Amino acid sequence: MFAVGHVSLGYLVGKVSAKLLKVQINIPLILVLSIIPDIDIILEFFFGFPVHRGPVHSLILAILVFVPFFILFRKTALPYFFSFASHSVLADFFIGGGIQLFWPFSKAEFGATQIGFPLIKIDDPINVVLEIVLFVLALIMMFKSKDLMKFFNGALSNLLLIIPVLTVFLPTFTSYPLVVPTLLIIPHLFFLIVFILSVLITLKKILF
Repeated sequence: MFAVGHVSLGYLVGKVSAKLLKVQINIPLILVLSIIPDIDIILEFFFGFPVHRGPVHSLILAILVFVPFFILFRKTALPYFFSFASHSVLADFFIGGGIQLFWPFSKAEFGATQIGFPLIKIDDPINVVLEIVLFVLALIMMFKSKDLMKFFNGALSNLLLIIPVLTVFLPTFTSYPLVVPTLLIIPHLFFLIVFILSVLITLKKILF
């Protein structure tokens, strides 16, 4: 998936699971976790490490990382884990080919094609439509829950949005690692503008 799909899916998964578990969540942190596996894109772009869809997309690694948080925060940590895991398990496993799902136990790439699903490339119209639907659903939920306004309250946690700014910025303006389809440019720009404004408002509150 492209960044807008991951962010939208992670937000929806985080919100729905939080409601079912009756816990409160930090929206910027949920969004960061939904996109953080693609930090390997930044490593590739700046340092040339060919690691995209590698270890940070591993479900095993996700579980190991979250074990201390499950112990400390119990069910409160679950929405964050689900949002993080959605990136690999609900998105990249089905879209775009294989991922190193079971690293470090196996470096082999696994994908939905191995269990009988057709290969859906990231620029396939099916994926583009899916990401638009996820974006619209996330936007509706953000408006209805008033989560959208939380981006502009100057909370320190909004500085976390610097990370998705980078992962949204790279494909939108540098076409790296892939060109963003025309239909997904506006959703990408929406999140990019909201995240940048959120960070700037928070910095202004801190510095001035």
